[in-house]
Amino acid sequence: MKSKQNKWVNAAIPALLLHCSIGTVYCWSIFSQEIADYIGFSKGATEWAFSFAIFFLGMSAAFLGNIVEKDIHKSSLIASICFACGMAGTGFFIYYGGTHQHSPLALIGIYICYGFIMGVGLGTGYLSPVKTLMLWFEDRKGLATGLAVAGFGAAKAIASPIMQAMLDNLGEGGIYKMFLILSVVYFIMMFAGHLLLHKPATWHEPKKAEKGKGMMDVIKSRPITNYIGIWLMFYINITCGLALISQEKMIVKCIGLAGAAGVIATVSAVFNAGGRLGFSAWADKMKDRNTIYKLIFILSIAFTAIVMVTGGIKNGEGNTVLVILVLGLIFVVNAGYGGGFSNVPTLLSDHYGMGNISAIHGLTLSAWAIAGLTGNQMANWIVDHTGEFMDVHGISVNPTGYQNVLYVTIVLYIVALLISLFLVRAPKDGKK
Repeated sequence: MKSKQNKWVNAAIPALLLHCSIGTVYCWSIFSQEIADYIGFSKGATEWAFSFAIFFLGMSAAFLGNIVEKDIHKSSLIASICFACGMAGTGFFIYYGGTHQHSPLALIGIYICYGFIMGVGLGTGYLSPVKTLMLWFEDRKGLATGLAVAGFGAAKAIASPIMQAMLDNLGEGGIYKMFLILSVVYFIMMFAGHLLLHKPATWHEPKKAEKGKGMMDVIKSRPITNYIGIWLMFYINITCGLALISQEKMIVKCIGLAGAAGVIATVSAVFNAGGRLGFSAWADKMKDRNTIYKLIFILSIAFTAIVMVTGGIKNGEGNTVLVILVLGLIFVVNAGYGGGFSNVPTLLSDHYGMGNISAIHGLTLSAWAIAGLTGNQMANWIVDHTGEFMDVHGISVNPTGYQNVLYVTIVLYIVALLISLFLVRAPKDGKK
């Protein structure tokens, strides 16, 4: 059996099967309004299901990282069961909400199933293949993790048109039918990934007695400000990314491209996935992977500043140059958002080695959990409390509010750049 092991069959393909399944959590905007209408609640009330999913993704990764470290088969099985059961449960409570309009039980059930149960599946499923990939692709760790995490980013582009077609063609109750059908499809995909996933036969996983330093001891082996800096960079990049991405659809409508919103969403998802693969593969050729984060922050600052100075979101409609600048900002932020995800495990491995990487990576993903509760909400608060909503071609938008979000994100990006320059220092012994 060991002689038949293959890095593509036992690492890359299962990673894509797992990540292309769980990455569909980002398809939420495709069906969130349909869920709200079907169960008789406001869109704002149902939006918390997505926020809870991202929160529990990060927190389950943080607290279950040691399980992933010890047994990827147990963790990938937990991921498959939790994600599929969470989807099926969400479908059931949507059905229940449709027959019991305005039922708090339906809303709470969706929070529990989509937010908590699926969230646990997301966290364990996200972590499970990462260390295995880095072990198989030891010389191209960035390319390997980028490939898997790109699957997470590309899932939205792949699944969105499929989900939309299902909603359009499944008739009455199509929203809950879609969840029930996809729960079966994604369980099959993830379970296949679970069966295929194997670490290299040459890798000897240290036993507890020989493992030596625990996770916190490993982190403390370097100045603690180093780890805090990596955590903060990761958190800020996600917060700023979510702040802009959550308003992306309305920004596109502001600049007069409402008819192309779907196409632009797909292109931005491609940039998101491309950033995950491209930035991480590029980092393999760099002496210090932190250089990639500096590049991401510099590009994000530059494009944000240009759109701020030109008032691109407020003045973009009918002006081709401003439209291009705003789209450039959207695509650059999406690419940097994705690149931040794919580079963090390899950056951590360069600083802290491979021995406890799943646990350390899991702890770092707590930044994603907190950003999931702050990024969208921060942008929504700014839009709701600044500027003025107006009717543009029958659509209610707040161009000034969306523009004002940039004033906050540019400050945060500058802080992140300073952190990457002064807190996160290159390992003295180079790459590990």
